[in-house]
Amino acid sequence: MFPLPIILGVALIKEDAGVKKYVIPLAAIGSIIAIYHYILQTAPALALPCASDAVSCTTKQIELFGYITIPLMSLTAFLLILIFLFLAERKTKTN
Repeated sequence: MFPLPIILGVALIKEDAGVKKYVIPLAAIGSIIAIYHYILQTAPALALPCASDAVSCTTKQIELFGYITIPLMSLTAFLLILIFLFLAERKTKTN
């Protein structure tokens, strides 16, 4: 997640449409990891290899409205990045 704003910001300044080659795989992999982490938080029984006494993957540091956690927020951000990239690609193909 953290390198994406820098990569997208540089691409925006340089007007580089080729950035999609780098951002789409990062956002797709990040989405998969976010889905996995959200599943671990919602179904703690699946987190056996992750659970430990020190740090647990099932701990919810933030829970807004009873279901919005950090992994769900990151999944939303990754999906928005992917949607906007695909919409931008469609727009450039039609012009």
